Amino acid sequence: MDSSRVTRAMSRIEDALARIERAAASPRSVDAGDADLAKRHERLKDTVREQLGELDSLIARLER
Repeated sequence: MDSSRVTRAMSRIEDALARIERAAASPRSVDAGDADLAKRHERLKDTVREQLGELDSLIARLER
């Protein structure tokens, strides 16, 4: 890479880092969609936990 390409690449990296720092520093607002998504995620985790429990029981019975 020649020096001008390196300089441009470094500039782009520094700009990206500045954007990341701004995004990390800004407070994130929680909207209703996020709350709904969190509830749906919890329900999904509960369902998966129950189904895995049933699978464990079935496997245990088959191993007897």
